[in-house]
Amino acid sequence: MNRQEIIEKLKEIAELTVQDPAVLEAMTEASDLNTDLGLSSVGILYIAIAIEEMFNIRMDDVSFGDFKTVGDVANYIERKLKA
Repeated sequence: MNRQEIIEKLKEIAELTVQDPAVLEAMTEASDLNTDLGLSSVGILYIAIAIEEMFNIRMDDVSFGDFKTVGDVANYIERKLKA
């Protein structure tokens, strides 16, 4: 899976908690998870679970607080998929 595919899947996952279509459309790798996407702690939990299921990975070696941007999450997923 290439990086663009990962970002597109992250956008699909973000649709679970981000209710504003304009925010989703503007989402890039530089988007801040808290300030740009407005994720709550419950939203982050849903997204973490969805990431594990969609990418078939375990996020047991990090906390979601370790990620600031969408790109940080994509970097992590890339590393896990290569492992």
